[in-house]
Amino acid sequence: MLSEFDLIKRYFQRARPGRADLGIGDDCALLTPTPGHQMAISSDMLVEDRHFFAGADPFMLGHKSLAVNLSDLAAMGARPLAFTLALSLPAADPAWLDGFSRGLFALADAHGCELVGGDTTKGPLNICITVFGELAPGHALRREAARAGDDVWISGTLGDARLALGGYWNEVALAGADHAQAAQRMHMPTPRVALGLALAAQPVAHAALDISDGLVGDLGHILAASRVGATLEVDALPAGPVLARQPPELRRRFTLAGGDDYELCFTAPAAHREAVLEAGHASGTAVTRVGRIEAEPGLRLVDAQGTPLDLQVSGWDHFS
Repeated sequence: MLSEFDLIKRYFQRARPGRADLGIGDDCALLTPTPGHQMAISSDMLVEDRHFFAGADPFMLGHKSLAVNLSDLAAMGARPLAFTLALSLPAADPAWLDGFSRGLFALADAHGCELVGGDTTKGPLNICITVFGELAPGHALRREAARAGDDVWISGTLGDARLALGGYWNEVALAGADHAQAAQRMHMPTPRVALGLALAAQPVAHAALDISDGLVGDLGHILAASRVGATLEVDALPAGPVLARQPPELRRRFTLAGGDDYELCFTAPAAHREAVLEAGHASGTAVTRVGRIEAEPGLRLVDAQGTPLDLQVSGWDHFS
């Protein structure tokens, strides 16, 4: 049977040097940020049967556990540096640990983000990652920075993850190939780190966040923090390729309030439209203008002709 320290050494401690001055193996890790930069720090917890299904593929789960944290760095425009991992396991299963660590490190290596510490214990499956990034002072894409007259933009596409969940719940009838394609978005989201860096570098954008709990709820956080309102052109929202083939009512509902998209929603001055498109091109990420920020509080939904829509949708609430 693997001991706690054997488990860490075999699956999570790596020989190659990283950016940390001191990594796994002591009471604390030591990080030295680039001179003149700020640290950006975020934590996310994934709990079995709440954030992922029991028996989830461990490779995909390793990827997603880090992806949701890197998405937070992307939303701030921060470059990833390092992360810690706190892991509660029902048992030290070598096959599960091998798959999980491979998925985790494949994404970590792609973003130059080093595992520098954490903790393991026996208990219900629970994964908590804290990620560290850096950015230049004054360049963070903060939720409180949206201004009336800004455009509202979305990266990538929305709704396929929610569609996959609907398939698992037998809420939506999906062909096997369609469900598998949609489920890929649910289980292995793409953190938009390169786009976040491009938007913050100039900076091009004012405010941003990642869409984890559904666009309506998450955009509402920007509106509340910035004390503004917005109008969204619902039929301009970029639906995922599988959702795009579904009926219009379902497309509207899942793009507005799907959750698990991990795309960026951001605002930028209308004068920066070409710069936003260039940031998208440079980062290899599609970006779509979907609305505008307004001085009048509240969120207004309209169709392609500008006609108001009365749609009863809301974001995900972890305690609902």
